[in-house]
Amino acid sequence: MDEFPRKKFKTSDGATLSYISTGKGQSIVLIHGWSQSAEQFKYQISVFAERYHVVAVDLRGHGESEKITYGYRISRLSKDIQELIDLLQLEKPHLLGHSMGCAVIWSYIDLFGQDGIDKLVFVDQSPLYTSRPHWNSQEMEETGAIATSAQLNKTVHALESSSAEEITRTILAPMVTAAMPKEQFEWMVQCNLRCPRSLAATLLYNQFHTDWRDQIVRIRKPTLIIAGRKSIIPWKSQVWINKSIPNSELEIFEEAEGGGHFMFIENPQKFNRRVLQFLESSMFEL
Repeated sequence: MDEFPRKKFKTSDGATLSYISTGKGQSIVLIHGWSQSAEQFKYQISVFAERYHVVAVDLRGHGESEKITYGYRISRLSKDIQELIDLLQLEKPHLLGHSMGCAVIWSYIDLFGQDGIDKLVFVDQSPLYTSRPHWNSQEMEETGAIATSAQLNKTVHALESSSAEEITRTILAPMVTAAMPKEQFEWMVQCNLRCPRSLAATLLYNQFHTDWRDQIVRIRKPTLIIAGRKSIIPWKSQVWINKSIPNSELEIFEEAEGGGHFMFIENPQKFNRRVLQFLESSMFEL
């Protein structure tokens, strides 16, 4: 990632964040997932920058951004994105979020509206991660819940303990397909470990308890949803998102196509081609 120039900005609450800004044209903001970093979009940045102005930020505490001890809530992360967009004076940028990055976008829409956005790309995020005991099968399917409250509490505790690196590897292992090379998986682990485990635990707890269904059904922007058939995120929840957003598109990567949670790393060629096809489509222009 050394070929991409890094810049810094300070948020309104005093956090210094690192971001990549490269390319020219309409802007697309790339928002990474929980415990990850902008570096994990390395297969997208150079390709997208041939046609767009690409902004990829390390969220607070992640990657090269400052490891401050406060603000690890989805709402604050969305405020950080809003402040960066304002600072750079981005006019109607596209927003692409992976995993928790989608929740940051949903929070952004909740707090700041949709008028300042052009197109949206949501990559493999459940509307709600933590299940509730009284739910029926339909609610489980549409939310894509992957944990109970007890399981979440156990994971958070492990991230705050001496076994934090071990549990990080345990969390990441089912997110990739068996075809991912060991050295690539290790690179992903090291990217994750750059976010202090105690801060990651705080953010994970907040992320898993927020239900975004009421915001998703209000989205009226052109939207592409990308899922993996073998992802830990149940693909049927991505079908629900697709059905809930008028005129949205859904692309599901099969297992043989690198269809885990990180399909943009395992099969960047197809991922990049599909995203660019969507961004450049005029089917939504009336």
